[in-house]
Amino acid sequence: MFPDENDSGELESETLGGRIVHAREAQKLTTSQLARRLGVKTETLQSWETDRAEPRPNRLLILAGLLSVSPTWLLTGEGASPSHAVMRSELALVRDSVEHLRRQAQSIAEELRGLEERLELYENYDE
Repeated sequence: MFPDENDSGELESETLGGRIVHAREAQKLTTSQLARRLGVKTETLQSWETDRAEPRPNRLLILAGLLSVSPTWLLTGEGASPSHAVMRSELALVRDSVEHLRRQAQSIAEELRGLEERLELYENYDE
């Protein structure tokens, strides 16, 4: 997978706007959905994403929280990117599923043992 480039050939993730787009897409949000959650107009968010304007510091902090990234990453690109955060959350979901299935398997094994014991009792009863 190649990094996205804008019309000038600059990597989108190298700008604040590009990082906002990257993080928003990682959260599977549309521009209008994110704008609504932020309490700004869609056009305002679009101007941030296209680097025509920058959010105020208080909005930047809220934006970072909504996108599950650090404000430092949004501003500088330093630190964990959204793909790392998404990968960690996916990993946690898989671990939870494995643990859930393990508990189910143990429960089924215990139930099976109980049924086998009952079956053995009934088979011995016939003799």
